[in-house]
Amino acid sequence: MQQGTLMRKVKSKSWKKQRYFKLQEDCMTIWYQSKRTGKTESAFSISDVETVREGHQSEVLQSVAEEFPPERCFTIVFYGRRGNLDLIAGSAEEAQCWVEGLRQLIEPRSFPLTFALVSRTWIRDWFQKADKNKDGRMNFKEVQRLLKMMNVDMNEDHALRLFQDADKSESGTLEGEEFVLFYKALTQREEVLSLFQEFSEDGKKLTLLELVDFLREEQLEDEGTEELAMELIDKYEPSETARARHVLSADGFLMYLCSLEGSIFNPQHRALWQDMSQPLCHYFISSSHNTYLIEDQIRGHSSIEGYIRALKRGCRCLEVDCWDGPNGEPMVYHGHTFTSKIPFREVVSTLGKYAFKVRHPSPVLKGAGHAGLQQGRIPWRRWVAQGVSLSPTPQELKHKILLKGKKIGRLEDTLDGPGDEVPDVSDDDNGAEEERRRAKVKGMQHGSALQKDKETLAQALSDCVIYCKNVPFRGFQEAHSHSRPSEISSLSEAKARKLIRDEGNEFVRHNAWQLTRIYPSGMRTDSSNYSPQEMWNVGCQIVALNFQTAGMEMDLCDGLFSQNGCCGYVLKPAFMRDKESLFNPSDPSSWESPGPITLTIQIISGQQLPKVANSKEGAIIDPLVRVEIYGVPADQAHQETKYIENNGFNPRWDETLQFQLHVPELALIRFVVEDYDKTSRNDFVGQFTLAFANIKPGYRHIHLLSKDGTSIPPSSLFVHIRITE
Repeated sequence: MQQGTLMRKVKSKSWKKQRYFKLQEDCMTIWYQSKRTGKTESAFSISDVETVREGHQSEVLQSVAEEFPPERCFTIVFYGRRGNLDLIAGSAEEAQCWVEGLRQLIEPRSFPLTFALVSRTWIRDWFQKADKNKDGRMNFKEVQRLLKMMNVDMNEDHALRLFQDADKSESGTLEGEEFVLFYKALTQREEVLSLFQEFSEDGKKLTLLELVDFLREEQLEDEGTEELAMELIDKYEPSETARARHVLSADGFLMYLCSLEGSIFNPQHRALWQDMSQPLCHYFISSSHNTYLIEDQIRGHSSIEGYIRALKRGCRCLEVDCWDGPNGEPMVYHGHTFTSKIPFREVVSTLGKYAFKVRHPSPVLKGAGHAGLQQGRIPWRRWVAQGVSLSPTPQELKHKILLKGKKIGRLEDTLDGPGDEVPDVSDDDNGAEEERRRAKVKGMQHGSALQKDKETLAQALSDCVIYCKNVPFRGFQEAHSHSRPSEISSLSEAKARKLIRDEGNEFVRHNAWQLTRIYPSGMRTDSSNYSPQEMWNVGCQIVALNFQTAGMEMDLCDGLFSQNGCCGYVLKPAFMRDKESLFNPSDPSSWESPGPITLTIQIISGQQLPKVANSKEGAIIDPLVRVEIYGVPADQAHQETKYIENNGFNPRWDETLQFQLHVPELALIRFVVEDYDKTSRNDFVGQFTLAFANIKPGYRHIHLLSKDGTSIPPSSLFVHIRITE
């Protein structure tokens, strides 16, 4: 890759500044500086980069498309909510050089290699931050400063002893490998070493049989344990000699525990592991509300980035609010508000590129819009699902888009031929607006050619709505008598809560055969979210959330849908797929479980926890861990450890928390790390959420995520999990 390349950084059509971009010698950091002042503006790590897009694949670059060809343009996309970096190279060759180079640096590697790479990067980053005079060496004063930066409040005598042990050259400073030695001494995992020695006869290695014993007794691996032990040694043992002897060293043991196989999340459930051949109503479906918005609901910015981010997060139900625009081109925005607008064609193009870039190309559901008849043409007919059956499955609908909206006639008419049923009036507003529009249309002169064109187009639009015909909800009895599985009702969160409270079992039965969509209250103008758990407890499939807003609600959403290949579909428990189910989440007498199970969690330690954002220089966190259970009302609970004073680097809790779960099939477990504050609200440090069904018992690491749901390596918790009936 070229270094010191002069490129244009673009923020808008009128804001294009020339900057020098350079890849550092470590091949892990890129900085850029102003051409005019020579001052370094910013730097970022390769580990922060999620992907690189070529050409005009952002709204900013699309706005300068006439000025700069796509071959010279590319976009660097970061994890989380950090804004994209849009760049224009001096030539197509330069652009290609950067695109290919960046892709090679960020391409996925195996987890243990990534873990080791991240650790080395982390060491180097800290060294550079603490080396105040930039001489490539670190004296003891700089080491003390480093410890504060790393969330460590260490006794000065102990720190000096570690420093002197690592100073092999006796120069009074640490450089290169000496600093690595110091770091390794600092990160010695006594709790892991103690566990290792418990199963190792000589305290230096685990033989194949000793590793098998550990896997069976502690990790509860009961099938193919010997083969698994061999695989782990081959994969994680760094010593070639030890691998040849089929033994695992303490370093290899730690590598295994920090790997995907040592994670609390069952690695088999990360792949597509559920039956995908059941009707759509038998699945929870990852769903977003007003997907195009990346800010608030009134004046927020509309962007195709909202669709890209949601789809990459596994979202399978999107909203496209389409309204009449200038020059006959429909626009997408939040109607009757001051949100910005994006052309409908850009949304369609984005869906075409990103809708099925997942491990299982499960169907995408899209909310229909409000564009008038002349502008409401569908340019994506090739993706729209055609008639398969009355109750299609995700497997049958792969690579297809289902339109949710109003429909003339019945599904049977679309499958078998045109029908003449009276058009249905339905939407979140129960069709009032549509009724007024239809009355106006009926008042026109029926003989005009214009009216015929509109009727033809209305039928064409209607024919695209195959399996998700909007119908107003008028009660469960009415739905049971007159509705069809191909129809869907939308309910506000308040309406859904009332039904859950008054008719919980009827709601469960209804959702066993028909789709229900829940959407946020109109009062949530700040794009806040409601808890999706109470809606999932009665089997609601499409629980729409504001994906742009971080918090517990989105943590639950990410936690539920991180399984099953992140395809956005999770099969509901069997008792929620039965039309005659007796289950009511608020009535324990309706539960068929033989009794509660006990979940026992020992919180052992934490590793390299991040500092709180915007904290004072030198501040060190006082971490505590809270475990939260989300599920049926009887299972809702939370417990927390004591806080550890002034240690975010390697805190030890060794505390045991215990929970009773009556309906584990619906339970989600959220681990939250906070910085304790006795005078104000605790500060968020990190979290990890997963469904109970995906927990692996035994000694496990929990790799923490940020508030945005992105990874924050190498921060983790070390726990011991037991599940008993």
